[in-house]
Amino acid sequence: MELPDREICYRALQTRDARFDGLLFVAVTSTGVYCRPVCPARTPKFQYCRFFGSAAAAQEAGFRPCLRCRPEAAPDLASWRGTSNTVSRALALIADGALDSEEANVARLSERLGVGERQLRRLFLKHLGASPIAVAQTRRVLFAKQLIHETRMPMTEVASAAGFGSVRRFNEVFRNLFHRSPSALRREDSAGSLPARTGVTLRLRYRPPYDWDSMLAYLEARAIPGVEVVENRCYQRTVEIDGSVGFVQVVHLPQQQSLAVTIRFPRVLSLPAIVVRVRRLFDTGADIETIDEHLSRDVVLAPLVAQRPGLRAPGGWDGFELAVRAILGQQVSVAAARRLAGELVVRHGRPLPVARDGHGSLSHVFPTPERLATAESLGLGMPSARQSSLQALAQAAVADANLFRPFGTIEEAIARFRSIRGIGEWTAQYIALRALREMDAFPASDAGLLRGAALIGGIQSSPDSLLKRAESWRPWRAYAAQHLWAAQAVVNPNRRSI
Repeated sequence: MELPDREICYRALQTRDARFDGLLFVAVTSTGVYCRPVCPARTPKFQYCRFFGSAAAAQEAGFRPCLRCRPEAAPDLASWRGTSNTVSRALALIADGALDSEEANVARLSERLGVGERQLRRLFLKHLGASPIAVAQTRRVLFAKQLIHETRMPMTEVASAAGFGSVRRFNEVFRNLFHRSPSALRREDSAGSLPARTGVTLRLRYRPPYDWDSMLAYLEARAIPGVEVVENRCYQRTVEIDGSVGFVQVVHLPQQQSLAVTIRFPRVLSLPAIVVRVRRLFDTGADIETIDEHLSRDVVLAPLVAQRPGLRAPGGWDGFELAVRAILGQQVSVAAARRLAGELVVRHGRPLPVARDGHGSLSHVFPTPERLATAESLGLGMPSARQSSLQALAQAAVADANLFRPFGTIEEAIARFRSIRGIGEWTAQYIALRALREMDAFPASDAGLLRGAALIGGIQSSPDSLLKRAESWRPWRAYAAQHLWAAQAVVNPNRRSI
């Protein structure tokens, strides 16, 4: 993988340049430790430094994470390096635990991605400097280390949440890597133990700038009654995974360039999956400076980027939920789609018990595919064809557990979604953009995009002409779309847009 010149990397370390945080890791041969470029420790001599593009590469080379700058707290930007969509999809699957079980292996992962095992290994070495197995192992270690430092969870729960098969293996890995037990790493201010169900708060760093106001406005306008609420600049929602229910709360910590995520959930094994969903929803992994710089090369988009630096492309909390929202939003306003989603939740969502820890307005979890697939009638005030589409979607999700997983090419994903009754090109592109995090997805026929293009001038307002102009925005057309939607929303705040 390509890194800046060694002298440039070293200057970034000397000046503790935050622009390189998450993009560069510095290993010190005299200590065996690897650090972030912002590490407060004394700068090592140039001849003792080795530079890596990922924590996994440094760890696979035999270096251990620094205890001062904590590499696990760096912005998670691995999926943005290089130009390989295959690597990005593989990283998403690894984050979902694709290599955590005993039966999992790289061969099965490559099969899901539609590439050969050797090719996948080569792509990982090219773009990340480490093998898929090393990336998965580093992810487990760094997540466990974050839980140790930032929570008061018992070590048995930390081991389980991080994906270690046993406490013995967990202790062994940490002793070999850090030359001390996991409990010895816990800071004094985190002493003691509290189970995860009482609430775990983690900080998720991002690469600034971050347009939190736009993100909150997007979420508030679409918050499903009973499932989500935005209040006092805080996002809260209900969560259901494998039959267990809980709550998530997200607030912005601009001084720490982080999001504080509080999770109340009874199963510690679900913590990584919940964190992945939060990262996806809030788009914390974007290398936003690179994206903004690329889009600003277009003279028409440049003023929009300057007006909203750090504008993110919000993801979807859950693939099925997101796809349902897409169908509900066909040919109606954002407010109407939100109202329909609320009706769906009341009729088919699972009600929560009265004694609960979340916000008072959070009363239900979103309906599961199984529930909607078997419902005799959805009972919504919308055309019967769209209600049939919702049930067809639910049936497809029940039949294929990987329907909303990022494997294959974007074209294959679009074709997969379009094979479902009632899902056309617009809806399929929307699902790919929000749920699969395909950052080059672009629903060119969307009315909001066309209005935004017409408003800023210089772009003819037809799908074909917009697609042609958008070629120069690749591979981040989704962010260009977000700027166009934001531009038209100022003039038409209640018109339909994604």
